[in-house]
Amino acid sequence: MSGVNPILNTDSYKTSHYLQYPPDTTRVFCYVESRGGVWDRMLFFGLQAVLKREFLRPVTRAHVEEARDLLAAHGLPFNERGWLRLIEKHGGLFPLEIRAAPEGSVLPVHNAMMSVVNTDPEFFWLPSYAETALLRVWYPITVATVSWQVRQSIKAALEKTADNPEAELPFKLHDFGARGVSSYDSAALGGLAHLVSFKGTDTLAALLAARDFYHEPLAGFSIPAAEHGTITAWGREREVDAYANMVAQFGKPGKIFACVSDSYDIFAAVDHLWGEVLREKVIASGATLVVRPDSGDPVEIVAKTLELLGARFGVDVNSKGYKVLRHVRVIQGDGVNPESIKAMLARVVADGFSAENVAFGMGGALLQRLDRDTQKFAYKASAAEIGGAWRDVYKDPVTDHGKRSKRGLLGLVNDGGYRTVAVDASRFEPLGGGVNVLRPVYRDGELLIDEPLAVIRKRAAAY
Repeated sequence: MSGVNPILNTDSYKTSHYLQYPPDTTRVFCYVESRGGVWDRMLFFGLQAVLKREFLRPVTRAHVEEARDLLAAHGLPFNERGWLRLIEKHGGLFPLEIRAAPEGSVLPVHNAMMSVVNTDPEFFWLPSYAETALLRVWYPITVATVSWQVRQSIKAALEKTADNPEAELPFKLHDFGARGVSSYDSAALGGLAHLVSFKGTDTLAALLAARDFYHEPLAGFSIPAAEHGTITAWGREREVDAYANMVAQFGKPGKIFACVSDSYDIFAAVDHLWGEVLREKVIASGATLVVRPDSGDPVEIVAKTLELLGARFGVDVNSKGYKVLRHVRVIQGDGVNPESIKAMLARVVADGFSAENVAFGMGGALLQRLDRDTQKFAYKASAAEIGGAWRDVYKDPVTDHGKRSKRGLLGLVNDGGYRTVAVDASRFEPLGGGVNVLRPVYRDGELLIDEPLAVIRKRAAAY
């Protein structure tokens, strides 16, 4: 995103809006909320990355000239004088104050998560202009929420069935989504959002984003793993040699490696090839083999795979009375989504196995099978200062009251539960007392809060 012209990082129609406000408008106040959706709580995350990527670079005269020429040909008016004044008065940096909930907070839907207002009356048109770039925070918030919600399901199963649930939890949901998203940027930001709740990932772009935007030297981990191409390259008649090679290459004491085992017959592979022919080699290696089924009904396949592995490699019964496989584990990476994870866990537990035996790899359902309407994200103006007085701004369509927007100057308080409240016009503090949870994170081109991922992870895990 470093080469994007900030003036053009908006929707076309925004360029005409500076001409549409009432005369004497000096400030516009906007907010972001989830108007409901799949989840009733959202994990707020990703604004810091958006601000660092797109709001710390100044607008230049070259940007103005490029935008002027393009928009004229595009058929739209261009506020050339306004952008040149931005350069003259503010060095090209945005005179905005952005407030937001602390990243890692878990907020009920229908609440203001962040607010935006201009700090210079001359740039009343800027809060709305910035909507396109700022509202893209919906994506990391939604991914972080999916990951966090899955964490709750896995955590509950581990607490019921595992001796050390906290040690197991960080690696139970693995990000397989890099190839299934629309761009490198999506992989980086979405993959990073997943790493708020877990530490398992195959999305390398997310590691770089964590380092660049959240001061985390190494946010996630992976293990050597096979794909179908590396296994089937040996041919069906030499399938066992492909598996033996995995043990020889990666089967070191204390190490973990994964092998996809359904290229031909998952049950024969687990019961005969792994469970008989290679059993002693796996055990002697001192490593943990993770068997990966990759087709069929995930609930049935995982249950059958656990049963076969238990019969061949043996089990121990932990202090909570659940079976724990010796030497082997299972990871399911096909047909994985929040609902199927719940179903698989329910079956695993019902069959008497600890949830620690199973991990999950989620790709498209984690990073791509969602959009802005998954949680009905909206960025709306709720107040405008016109002629020196603040005026409520809102919509309430008779055709869809679910799109009714909030009105007035807004903040967020947490007095036993989060709720959106009215704030004063000078310090944006709640009129009824208390502290506005929406704290200043950006003002006039400067990032005011720059938190490490470790702090955000701790905050999210506390909910």
